[in-house]
Amino acid sequence: MEQFNSFLNEIAGVTLTSSQIADFNKFENLLVELNEAFNLTSITSSVEIKIKHFVDSLTCLKVLSIKENFSMVDVGTGAGFPGIPLKIVMPWIKLTLVESSQKKSGFCRTVVDQLHLADTDVVTMRAEDLGRNVKYRGHFDWAVARAVAELPVLAEYLLPLLKIGGKALAMKGAQIEKEIDNSQNAIEVLGGSFHNQIKFALPQGYGERSLIVIKKVNPTPNNYPRRAGLPSKKPVM
Repeated sequence: MEQFNSFLNEIAGVTLTSSQIADFNKFENLLVELNEAFNLTSITSSVEIKIKHFVDSLTCLKVLSIKENFSMVDVGTGAGFPGIPLKIVMPWIKLTLVESSQKKSGFCRTVVDQLHLADTDVVTMRAEDLGRNVKYRGHFDWAVARAVAELPVLAEYLLPLLKIGGKALAMKGAQIEKEIDNSQNAIEVLGGSFHNQIKFALPQGYGERSLIVIKKVNPTPNNYPRRAGLPSKKPVM
């Protein structure tokens, strides 16, 4: 865990407390123990879990303010990434984890309960349905997604969920320029504006990453998001 702490300090400027280290240990143990039953991840070695899941999730801190109190929705969270690692480090944020798979959302509820994460909701729902739900539409300061879909599709998933002035964070690989070009019209149509892009490498040669930030500057038209499945089949171009 000392090396994990060192990686976090190097890549995200974070030093974990003993309580946070204990929470990450418990999260890792749950991930390994319940992986087969819940079909959570192909990453099972301790080193890869720490770097590819935990450190990778916390690279969001390159664009998030560590001391800011905000609401966040993590769309397509899977086994809780990046939302749960961010919540461990920033326990004051209000977090909503969204996952359409019953098994994976059930695992997230287990982790939330076991780690006693306050102000954390787990919603079993598709992103398109969430964006049309009055409880969630226009509700969040940040909407984040990790390896969920290409940017034109993500824009339709994330932007309807944000307040005006809120920001969407897309966690991507290194080769992102074509996606950005293809998403410009979709972002504008859905009420967003391209805000920022950061590129970096994970420790120990585990790959290059990009963080794409889109700011919500106008209301999303009422006809977006479209019905479930349509954004991925016919992205706004």
